[in-house]
Amino acid sequence: MSSGHRAFICTSLGLLGITCLGATAAEAPFGWRVGPAAWSFRKFSFVEAVDKTASLGMAYIEAFEGQQVRPDAEAKLNAGLPDEVIAQIRAKLDQAKVTLTSIYIHNIPGDEAACRRTFEFARKLGVGFIVSEPAPEALDVIEKHANEYGISVAIHNHAEGKSRYWNPEEVLEVCEGRGPRIGVCGDTGHWLRSGLNPTEAVRLLGKRLLSLHLKDLDKAAPDAHDVPWGQGCGEIEQLLRTLHERRLKPALLAIEYESHWENNLPQIRECVQWFKQTTDALAAAAS
Repeated sequence: MSSGHRAFICTSLGLLGITCLGATAAEAPFGWRVGPAAWSFRKFSFVEAVDKTASLGMAYIEAFEGQQVRPDAEAKLNAGLPDEVIAQIRAKLDQAKVTLTSIYIHNIPGDEAACRRTFEFARKLGVGFIVSEPAPEALDVIEKHANEYGISVAIHNHAEGKSRYWNPEEVLEVCEGRGPRIGVCGDTGHWLRSGLNPTEAVRLLGKRLLSLHLKDLDKAAPDAHDVPWGQGCGEIEQLLRTLHERRLKPALLAIEYESHWENNLPQIRECVQWFKQTTDALAAAAS
């Protein structure tokens, strides 16, 4: 897309009260990419999630296994999808000018054939990495395929009691001695629910941090709920400052908004606007 066309689109979106965060804007100033996790739109199909992403002026999305592909069909995102459906998904992404960065697949099997099917599915989708919570004993096979396919694996955490990877120290232990294709997707909301400080977790993980599910919560407690970025206890501005200071560049800062499921576009739009204002201020201070 030419700069003139992008400017026209951003101006049009601005008249509608929508902040434009297309590929160029989203990557400025520190090379960060921001976009919603499709899980935020789990009540809708993936095609609808892509449309919602585009309506926000955003250029990146993370899929999740099991989401219905279209509202008018039963097919769901999984390794058994026919090639023609995958082609339709990629055509939709191209039409909407949205990049599919990644997909959440809860368990990547350690079985050689099943693991290969998972990576083949990811390759056909065109993603750069898989977010997952695999068993540690499966990582030898997973890393072999990650290197072969050029697709990284980011180990995700749920809250304490719901995930063996809730503590970043545990993730670092299973990553020890492995190459750069095995890393971490840090879920800041689940860190908060587990009594952990997200900024300190980011410092601890360092270069192993491949992506983030970035959340702000009303309180640091198991029963907390999402609020727009900058309005809760997550100290996201400090986390972003730490990313910049440590020269960390996660492949995606995913807006995973787990509230107001029927219509959370207004809250996600607030996250987008806050992100732009905050990163602009960080860039100004850095210069």
